[in-house]
Amino acid sequence: MNLFDLTGKTALITGGNGGIGYGIAVGLAEAGAKIIISARNKNKTENAVDSLKSSGHQALGIEVDVSDESSIKNMVSESLNNAGQVDILVNNAGIGIRKLPHEYDLDDWNQVININLTGSFLTAKELHPHMKANGGGKIINIGSMTSIFGLDWAVAYASSKGGVVQLTKTLSVAWAKDNIQANTILPGWIHTELTQGIKDNFSDRYDHILSRIPDGRWGEPSDLAGAAVFLSSKASDYVTGVSIPVDGGYTSF
Repeated sequence: MNLFDLTGKTALITGGNGGIGYGIAVGLAEAGAKIIISARNKNKTENAVDSLKSSGHQALGIEVDVSDESSIKNMVSESLNNAGQVDILVNNAGIGIRKLPHEYDLDDWNQVININLTGSFLTAKELHPHMKANGGGKIINIGSMTSIFGLDWAVAYASSKGGVVQLTKTLSVAWAKDNIQANTILPGWIHTELTQGIKDNFSDRYDHILSRIPDGRWGEPSDLAGAAVFLSSKASDYVTGVSIPVDGGYTSF
């Protein structure tokens, strides 16, 4: 038996049309899963789905705004109607607004919290009855290094990602009886559109970060695939409520 084989499984990945989400989508697809990519940008989602299909994988795209509960309900309903089941949920959709705490207004704060934290909760909550009826499932929430430590220009982002870890722990306890495992991946400094601005506009900060990574490089979205496959597979059936850093050793010291 291949503990990491995802053949016959369906994975729903929010924000899966680029960056970390797409890196995870490719990894799960290569392990055999059917992929549902759900995101706001319809054109970008279509391109991601086409790319997966061109590599021989099963994939479809659904438009969603995870800050809107009705949109989440529609996403889950459409996913089930198209795929018949959702075995794996990856709550990856997220944004960041780079400002110091005293520069934030309430609208900035609410936007980040609603997408990064509330959206993850609502999506998991909406899928729970289906996963329970289906005999179990896997929930992977995407946290951050800022789930562990603070970052001066990311007050709402760090707060949301700290909340994601506690959300995951609570779901793992509440839904263990339903054979649902919930875990968090904590990505390190990964080359994505979200972090490109650091490299382009703050080269000193970029180089300082690089100097602190024991592996000697920034990560790529594909580096998240292994942890995601593990947490989606039978290999992790007795693993729940944990947070796994994938950061090249950055948080080790």
